[in-house]
Parts: sequence; C-alpha cells; structure tokens
Amino acid sequence: MRLLKKKTIPDGLWTKCKKCEQIIYNKTLEDNLKVCPKCGYYFRLNARERLKQMIDAGTFKEYDPKVRSSDPLGFPDYRRKINNGSGSDSVVTGEGKMGRHKVVIASMDFEFMGGSMGSAVGEKITRAIEKAIAHKMPLLIVSSSGGARMQEGILSLMQMAKTSAALALLGEHRIPYISVLTDPTTGGVAASYAMLGDVIVSEPKALVGFAGPRVIEQTIRQKLPEGFQLSEFLEDHGMVDIITERKELKNTLIKVLDFLTAKHK
Repeated sequence: MRLLKKKTIPDGLWTKCKKCEQIIYNKTLEDNLKVCPKCGYYFRLNARERLKQMIDAGTFKEYDPKVRSSDPLGFPDYRRKINNGSGSDSVVTGEGKMGRHKVVIASMDFEFMGGSMGSAVGEKITRAIEKAIAHKMPLLIVSSSGGARMQEGILSLMQMAKTSAALALLGEHRIPYISVLTDPTTGGVAASYAMLGDVIVSEPKALVGFAGPRVIEQTIRQKLPEGFQLSEFLEDHGMVDIITERKELKNTLIKVLDFLTAKHK
C-alpha cells in the first residue's frame, strides 16, 4: 500500500490577531490595510507600507537614503544594529503626490529599533522640513516611535530641539504641517515634532504620551482615568484634532490639505 505524503501549509500565509486571536489570511489582511476584519485591531505598518497607502503610486521620490547614525558612545552591539537594518534607519523621508497636492512626507518605522529617534532621524526630518520650506510644499510627518534612542545619549535628545526649531521656521513661512499619530507615539518624539502640527490627526486607539501609564501612576501615586493616553482621550482634551480610520486616512488628509492651502478671500 502506497503511503500518501502529508501536505504542509507554507509559512507566512497566515497571521493571528493579537486582540481577538482570529487567524487571518495575509492577503486579506493586506487588502484591509492591516486592520483585523473581525475585531478592527490595528496592526502596525512599517514606513514603506505607510507611504504606499498615503502617496499616489509612482510619485514618491526618496530623500537622503544614505544618512546613517554614528556610534558616538561605542554602545554594545549598536553598530551592528544600525548597519543591518532596512537601510533607512527608523524614518523614510521624501516627496510625492496626494491627490492634487505635492507634499513632503516623513514616515517613521517602528520595526527599526522601536522607531527610536537618533541623530539620523533628526537630521533626515530636519532636511525634509528645509525641503518643504525651499519648495513651499506642505509637510506631513507620520510618527510611530518609542522615543529618543538611548544608544546615542545627548545627541539623541538634541534632535528634539533641532526638529522643533526647524518647524518654527516652517511656521514663519506659513507652510502647513500635518502631524499623523499612530500607535505608539511616545517619549521624545511625542515631546517634540509629533505634537507640533498645525493639524494633528490620529488613528483610533493609538497610544500617545511622553512617559508610560505605569510610570506616571508610580510617580503621582494615583489611578489614571480609563483610556488615558489613547488618542480618543487626547481628542476629548483638545490635544488631537481628528481621529480617522486607516481606510479613510488618505482622503481625510487630502481634505485637510484642501482647507489649509485654499486661498481665502
């Protein structure tokens, strides 16, 4: 009697939802912009997935792909980590079209060292801001970060002031800046450019804040309100202007750009 070979399912075809534990076919998940079709859980997008969603196909031109962080402190294993990444550190910057609007955009990548902000991130975002000023194009920054990168010490913290100063100059030129918050946006990124937008847009249920809830509770020795530091809580308290579903994000941003760039009589 001939034995039949057991069929195996190739790896990489399915993903388990972290919230409802539904098993989802990856193609279905990608078609739904990485939102669980059963419970609505938002999987994180990397920088280039985000750009693919937001920027019109074939129009994106990347800035400064070779800018890299150094290893100023000789931090153990840090040089290997920054050299073995995606080639873009934890942010990709460039320009492209969104509908009728040509924009400068920076998209952060949580997959690269937790989206941490080091000297390369600060430099690339500052250069992107300078491009927006030079070409008079609106600026969008999509944040997804655990904060400043400890492996670079004070050089990392300096990027908070550097990017904030560049945004102040952008404001003097009356060029619109839209900040898009995704889960998570925390630490030095939240304390600088992420919260400085003329309009701040967020995905639902995004964690946004400087220190984590547990750290705050231990510091003030009080129980925090339900949903504290989620984007809905921030919207209720005037720190977020718009919360939009991922499938509507691009159309929402185009409408905001229409308003900000309209010539009012």
